[in-house]
Amino acid sequence: MTEFQASRRTLLKLGAAAMASAPLLARAAWPDRPIRLIVPSSAGGSPDNICRILTAELMKSLGQPFVIDNKPGASGNIGTQEIVRAAPDGYTLGYGNVGTLAINKALFAKLPYDPDKQLIPVALLGYVQNALVVRNDLGVKSVAELIALAKSRPGKLSMASSGNGTTGHLGGELFKSMTGTFMTHVPYRGSPQAIQDLMGGQVDLMFDNLSSIAPHIKSGRVKALGVSGRARSAQLPDVPTIGEFVKGYETTAWGGIVAPAGTPRDIVMRLNSDINRVLGNAAVNERYAAISFETTIGPPDRLFDRAMRETRMWAEVVKRAGVQLD
Repeated sequence: MTEFQASRRTLLKLGAAAMASAPLLARAAWPDRPIRLIVPSSAGGSPDNICRILTAELMKSLGQPFVIDNKPGASGNIGTQEIVRAAPDGYTLGYGNVGTLAINKALFAKLPYDPDKQLIPVALLGYVQNALVVRNDLGVKSVAELIALAKSRPGKLSMASSGNGTTGHLGGELFKSMTGTFMTHVPYRGSPQAIQDLMGGQVDLMFDNLSSIAPHIKSGRVKALGVSGRARSAQLPDVPTIGEFVKGYETTAWGGIVAPAGTPRDIVMRLNSDINRVLGNAAVNERYAAISFETTIGPPDRLFDRAMRETRMWAEVVKRAGVQLD
């Protein structure tokens, strides 16, 4: 059974559960005004693109507009703090991902929020690979050639990322530790500016979500050396996996929708049902596939189950890389 077929079967079960909460929703008359979705990263980046496709469809089923509120900075902590402080009334939601829900627990000595206590899951949306890309005039055509160049010029190559603690950053740190190379990390406040500087030659390479970097790969503005998942991307079948050169290398970014703790369960289940319906739509999946995002559907708890499984894994990467933020 394929992921898509399994998702459709799950969707039918979830629909029945959502019907049971319909009387509560009727009494609450939710929603009767616009819904704010806080995205803790820059406009134009992977999370922003993912959320805009989703909310464009949710507006149709919920009958209210969504306002995307980009709050980048501090590895997603700024935006996430705003989510946890919001009223738990269903009118403020947020995007939570591998960084804000798992990595940051190890990355920050004092995390200014507790995702396990101050947030509740609404839906896991899906997954995206990262790509290792270099500026076109760097002079390397493969992962093996990049490793050789980095070893010959320790500390001289600049490795951009969309921010400290992102899978782009830590995926790069994992790559460095597994290849015995040293490259200087240059964090940005989101992917768009990092990509612009990469294309402009200000930095040498970066690891970035395929959702945001794939268009630039396809247009030839940057050179892709490898993708970070277990298998090659269907969108870039000619680009090898990094694991084909560095045995055992694998990272995947993921994300979903969260709400402030205390948000009524009936609202969460209504949102989960509507989100699953959107993600089960073939036309929507085509739009997501175009930005290399693989969708999944299921109950709310799948998001935090994923976070719990990966918290330990990323903590080991953070420790091995010696990365710690205040």
